Amino acid sequence: MNRVSVDLGARSYEVRIGAGLLARAGTEILPLLRRKRVAVVTDETVAAVHLAKLTAALEAEGIAVSALALPPGEATKGWDHLAHCTEWLLEQKVERKDLVLALGGGVIGDLVGFSAAILRRGVRFVQLPTTLLAQVDSSVGGKTGINTAQGKNLVGAFHQPSLVLADIDALATLPERDFLSGYGEVVKYGLLGDAAFFEWLEMHGLALKAGDCAARLHAVTRSVEMKAGIVSRDETEEGERALLNLGHTFCHALEKATGYSDRLLHGEGVAIGCGLAFELSARLGLCSQEDPSRIRAHLAAMGMKVDLRDIPGDLPGTEALIALMGQDKKVQDGRLRFILARGIGRAFVAEDVPGDAVRAVLDEALARR
Repeated sequence: MNRVSVDLGARSYEVRIGAGLLARAGTEILPLLRRKRVAVVTDETVAAVHLAKLTAALEAEGIAVSALALPPGEATKGWDHLAHCTEWLLEQKVERKDLVLALGGGVIGDLVGFSAAILRRGVRFVQLPTTLLAQVDSSVGGKTGINTAQGKNLVGAFHQPSLVLADIDALATLPERDFLSGYGEVVKYGLLGDAAFFEWLEMHGLALKAGDCAARLHAVTRSVEMKAGIVSRDETEEGERALLNLGHTFCHALEKATGYSDRLLHGEGVAIGCGLAFELSARLGLCSQEDPSRIRAHLAAMGMKVDLRDIPGDLPGTEALIALMGQDKKVQDGRLRFILARGIGRAFVAEDVPGDAVRAVLDEALARR
C-alpha cells in the first residue's frame, strides 16, 4: 500500500492506494470512529459489485452499517438527489462526529461530500473511490458539489475528507470506456506538470489498460502525489490549483452541450479538452505545433476519443460553445481563464486569451467533424 499525505494542517489526511483496501476497510476506518457505526452512500451499479464486500469488512470490526444506493449517472448529481441523500443521513441520526462513507465514482464522491459539508454544518466523511477518475482526481482535494441547469459544479463547497482509500482492485471491475475516461485525468497530470510522467504513460499506457497492477499502482500514486502537492499549497484555488483545470474549460462546455449524457463522459471531455488547450497554445506560439499531435497520437493509441468528431450526435456552433464557457467557474470579471502550456509538462494560467484564437480553434475542430 502506498500512502500520500495531503498536508492541510489540522485537516490533513492520507490517501492510501493499493490492492484489497475495500476488503480491509474496517481495519483502516476503525481508528477514525468515535462510535462504531457508519452511513454508506453509493449508487446502484457500485452497490451490486462492492457494497457486500465493504459491509462485511466493516461488520468484521463490529461497525454497524446503514446504506443508501442512489441511481447511477451524472444526472444524480443534482438538487433532488442531494436533498434525498441529506435527508436520509438525518434519518440515520448521523452526528457531526460520525463518519459518512462515499463509495463510488466522482458523482457519488462529489454529491456525498457536499451533503456531508452541509449536514449539521459539517460532518466527517471518507472517500472510497471505485473508478480511475475518482481515484486520481475527484476523491482528493475536498472539492464537492452538484450540477445545476446553468452548468457543472456551480454549487458546492470545499470539504476535505478524513481519509481516502483507493483500492486498485476495483479498477478491474470497470468497463473499458469508464477506465479510459479516468485515464484522461491521468494524462492531464503529465501534461500539466510532469513531462517524464507523460513519457512513462506513452510507454506503459497499454499495459495499464490491459490490467498490469504495478502500472496501475504507479499511475494512480503519481497522479495523487501531484494533486496532493498542489492542493496542499493552494487548497481553495487561489492560484496554482487552477492548473488542475487543464482541458476543463472546453470539457465543461462540451458536457453541457451534450446534456451530461453518455455521449461524452467527463474524462473523455478532459482528454479532448487537453488536445484543444494545446492546440490553442500552439496557435498562440506558446508551444510547438508537434505537441497537440503527440498528445492526440497517444490518446488514439489508447483507443480514446481525441477530437470533437469523436462525439456522437450534433454539437452547437462555435459561438454557442463559447457562450457555454461563459458559465464556467473559472470566469473572472466576465473574462475566460484558460490553462495553456509552454510545452508538455509546463502548464500555466492564462487570464486574457484572445477570443479570435479560441474561435479559430473551435472553428477548425468543428470543421473536422
